[in-house]
Amino acid sequence: MPFNPLSILNGAASEVKSLGGGAIRTAIANASQRTGIDFNYLLGQAKLESGLRADAKAGTSSATGLYQFVDQSWLRVVKAHGAEHGLGWAADAITVSSTGRATVADPATRHAILALRNDPATASMMAAEHASDNKDALESATGRTATGTDLYMAHFLGLGGARSFLTALQTSPDRAGAAMFPAAAHANRSVFFDASGGARSLAEIYSRFSAKLDESAAGASAPVAAASGLAATRLGSWGADVIPGNDETSTADAAVWAQSTLDRLSGTAAGNGARVESANLLRPTPANARLAYLMLAQLGA
Repeated sequence: MPFNPLSILNGAASEVKSLGGGAIRTAIANASQRTGIDFNYLLGQAKLESGLRADAKAGTSSATGLYQFVDQSWLRVVKAHGAEHGLGWAADAITVSSTGRATVADPATRHAILALRNDPATASMMAAEHASDNKDALESATGRTATGTDLYMAHFLGLGGARSFLTALQTSPDRAGAAMFPAAAHANRSVFFDASGGARSLAEIYSRFSAKLDESAAGASAPVAAASGLAATRLGSWGADVIPGNDETSTADAAVWAQSTLDRLSGTAAGNGARVESANLLRPTPANARLAYLMLAQLGA
């Protein structure tokens, strides 16, 4: 029977979409460990953005996944950091213009890259890298140590928007946020306006985000497994298994690799010794990796 990638998805989609909070916390903890970004901040951000739902999708923008990255922000961060975490195929496919706009020539590849936002491990790692990139720039703009709320503003408004917001906050805290960011206010009315329709000030918006981040992360602690066993399943370890110069695509191998990826996402890989063994022996080529993620991309279609 011909290999059908959708047959894998049909059997495992429900497991991935019902991914437990423990597995998501472990993915966040791994990202924190590898980048040095505070676990509580990353957890609070994910709770605030998506309620820890890996398949969350905004109704008013392209924001998708655990950290609600919009298309352009996601493509830029994958371009910058994808290769560091076994996603060289994705980073190589993205072109960023002199104006900062990211594009992908092949529509199927673009869809696959954007669908990675629904993978908690990838989303957490890219969110942490994004926060790390923004930290120095925000500290330079504000003249103080960046807080978790500062980093969240950079995620929410982009680095340029966060710079404008935070510098204006220092000099004009009572200024209406919607007047400065009309597009963001249109897509996020509950952030920029109160229940009666009144525009919230910069200080009010910042204070509310700060309180929500603190509340989301209250009492949280990183899973113990993140400091030991998780290192064997991080995305970077898959990248290390690629055989340089081997571009042959084996659909059978791609099927095994895709299934092992789905097992990692659903947290079942550790309980199936035979499957883990076959995944460890597998050396996916870049083409196999791309095919596997194209299959996973159908989950977000």
